[in-house]
Amino acid sequence: MARTPLISGNWKMNLNHFEAIQLVQKLSYELRNHDYDKVEVSVHPPFTDLRSVQTVIDADRMLFGLGAQNCHAETSGAFTGEVSPAMLQKMDVDFVIVGHSERRALFGETNEIVAAKALAVATHEMTPIVCVGETLQERESGEAESVVEAQVLGSLASLKGEKLTKTVVAYEPVWAIGTGVTASASDAQQMCAHIRSVIETIKKSAAEEVRIQYGGSVNAANAGELMSMPDIDGALVGGASLDAASFARVVSFQDT
Repeated sequence: MARTPLISGNWKMNLNHFEAIQLVQKLSYELRNHDYDKVEVSVHPPFTDLRSVQTVIDADRMLFGLGAQNCHAETSGAFTGEVSPAMLQKMDVDFVIVGHSERRALFGETNEIVAAKALAVATHEMTPIVCVGETLQERESGEAESVVEAQVLGSLASLKGEKLTKTVVAYEPVWAIGTGVTASASDAQQMCAHIRSVIETIKKSAAEEVRIQYGGSVNAANAGELMSMPDIDGALVGGASLDAASFARVVSFQDT
C-alpha cells in the first residue's frame, strides 16, 4: 500500500521562541504547495517554543504539522519539570517523539518507559514517533538486528489496533546521529525492512501501514536515495532541519 512519507525536523535543544518563529516563517516560504501533495511535514521545537510556533502555523495557515520532542506518560501529577501529553494535545500538537536515543542514553529511558509514553501520546489522539536504533559497538558485534528487534517489540508493546497502525517508527542508528556519518541506503533499507517484519509479528496488517522513518545525518544530498528505498517512509532530520533552505531540500527529495 502507498504510505505518505513523513519528514520531521527535530530541533533538539536549539532556538529560542523568536528564532523559532523566524525559522518556520522561512520554511513556509521555502516550501511550495505541491511539496505537501507528496509528503507530510512536521517540525519539533523545544517546549518553550511550541506555543509561539503553533500560533504562527495557525495564523498563517501553514501546512506542516506541529510536533514535540518528548512528553511524560502521565496526564498530570507531581512530576516537576515534565510536560504531559494532555498539555501538548491542547496546543494542537500532532506528533510526539518518544524514545529518542539521546533520551535512552542520557536519561535512562527503557523500552517500558517508551511504551508508556507512546500509549499516552496515542491515547491523547496524537501520533507517537517511536525511535529505535543500535550503537556502533552493537552493530560491529553483529547484534544490531536483535537490539533493534527488542526495542521495537518493547516500545510498541502497549499499542493495539489503530493506535499501532498510526504509529511512526524512526530507525536512528546511534552511530549516525550528529556525526555526519549516514548509514548507506542499502543498510538503512535492510534494517527498516527488518523492523517491518518485526511489526508483522505483532499485527500482520499493521506492518503495511506503519510508517518507518530513517534518521541519522539526513541532508539534501542523501535524502533522495534513502527515501527511494521501499521500506523507508520519511526522515527524522536533526541538524539540517535548523536551516530552512536545507530542510526544504530534504522535503523536496522527489524533485532531486
